[in-house]
Amino acid sequence: MSNRSSALASERLYYAPVKVADIGDLFVFLGDAAAMRFTHCDQSLEDCQTRLLAFEARRNQDGFAPWVVRHRETDRIIGWGGLYIDPFDPDWGPEIGYFLHPDHHGRGFGRELAETAIAFARARTSCRMLGAFAHPDNHPSAKLLSRLGFVQIGFVASMNRNRFRLMIDRA
Repeated sequence: MSNRSSALASERLYYAPVKVADIGDLFVFLGDAAAMRFTHCDQSLEDCQTRLLAFEARRNQDGFAPWVVRHRETDRIIGWGGLYIDPFDPDWGPEIGYFLHPDHHGRGFGRELAETAIAFARARTSCRMLGAFAHPDNHPSAKLLSRLGFVQIGFVASMNRNRFRLMIDRA
């Protein structure tokens, strides 16, 4: 069970740092090739653990890293994401990402997670710009990013991803 008293929350979701005990539940979808067809798919539980803990290690350095996303009603893990700097490709700078279990697609959880991450960036970081990436065939993700105010700024052929940017206002 999550520690709700210390977790960041939005209307329907709780967000908390990754714990080793969460990795099996996260691998259910992060290791599912169909679910992750537009992004990175972990090949094994060990690969998933290595990757997630590398992201988590950046929390102390950057002051942020992806969260484990739990549904408030059930306390079940339904996703992973938020604000992060990719430890495997940090030159892109701060990014927003959202990775949800397929049972929870199309229900607004990605938007809720992304809005929480953007608000976190505004209130608790000095980030002036956020990036995001979406596979060209992932139309729902591109649409979500546009609704959040991101602007497509190009295509990164080596990643086969459209690149998006959001300037952070401090008003």
